[in-house]
Amino acid sequence: MDPRSLTPALRVLRLCLHLLTAGLLALVVVRALTGRTAEPAAAVVTAAAAMGAVYAAGPLIPAVRSTRAGAACWLAVLGAVWAVLLALSPDGLWLAFPLYFLLVHLLPARWGVPAVAVAAGAAIASYVGHGAPLNAGAFIGPLIGAAVAVATVLGYQALYRESESRRRLIEELIATRAELADAERTAGTLAERERLAREIHDTLAQGLSSIQLLLRAAGRDLPAGSPAADHIERARATAQDNLAEARRFVRALSPPDLDHGSLAGALERLCATAPGVSARFTTSGTPLALPTPYEVALLRIAQSALGNTARHAHARRAEITLSFMETSVALDVVDDGDGFDPERAVTGDGGESLDRGFGLPAMRARVRALGGTFTVESAPGQGTAVAVTLPLPLSAGGAA
Repeated sequence: MDPRSLTPALRVLRLCLHLLTAGLLALVVVRALTGRTAEPAAAVVTAAAAMGAVYAAGPLIPAVRSTRAGAACWLAVLGAVWAVLLALSPDGLWLAFPLYFLLVHLLPARWGVPAVAVAAGAAIASYVGHGAPLNAGAFIGPLIGAAVAVATVLGYQALYRESESRRRLIEELIATRAELADAERTAGTLAERERLAREIHDTLAQGLSSIQLLLRAAGRDLPAGSPAADHIERARATAQDNLAEARRFVRALSPPDLDHGSLAGALERLCATAPGVSARFTTSGTPLALPTPYEVALLRIAQSALGNTARHAHARRAEITLSFMETSVALDVVDDGDGFDPERAVTGDGGESLDRGFGLPAMRARVRALGGTFTVESAPGQGTAVAVTLPLPLSAGGAA
């Protein structure tokens, strides 16, 4: 009954119900005043006015609009006044039809339908009690009216529930689409940052480093007191400054996980926040400062492998190990999950997840781009081990 909760269609139906009730009450009053019925006019008019007042007061009472209990009390009072009108005049049975709609709409179905049946019985009893001739219409009319009211209200409520369900589904789809768009935009931004970092490192930074080395060698080969020595030294200093600037760009474009610490710190944080699996991180060997492309590749591979472990492997434990050796750095991710067939996962056979099917080639491509080796050892029911080995560049531990 709360106007704020009604749809436009329901508002129109409610207005029609109000007009129908007011018109039927006016017809009862007019027939009583013109002597069309044998009952005392004053009593019939008073009962009709009382029913009209109770009916009009219902939508104005907050409890009736907002609670089932308030609506039930109002219907009880309205039904009692209507019963008095039925006892005074057979014309009161006309009010049964709008009352049917109110009973089914405001009461739960388990109470509304029996209440409609009681109202139909009261209308038939009033008609018979006032000495009207018995005929089939006296019984069929109120019953058909009750059936129509019940079917109409219950049908509308079913359509309304379905419409609300679709509306909520559409809202969820829109929200999910927005979240996916944000995730794709973020992923695209991170991927572009990584690509730019690789490009700067592999082209500008390496080129400037080579220029610096060549200028240093040229400076050593110049005879003492050569006028070109000063120019070469300034050129070498400029190349060194620009190399430092290029490396700052590379660091700025690296993944946010690496912004506040080393690769080991980022992997430790990754294990601490892994959802659904108890992950542990360990290191071995003497940590070295790795080039940014190495750190990015190892971090992304660890994230992807641990993500597959948490989402698909049903593992309880996982372990990430970062090993620094004399000529290489290795990353191992091992879990005790369900395991899988690596060959079938790569080709997409056997119903493996898309994430795993596309994740392995992406990991392998990252490692291949850096000249490393990538292996996966797994079998159904025996867990999974992902191993990555990258050769250390000559400048590892320095500023490459």
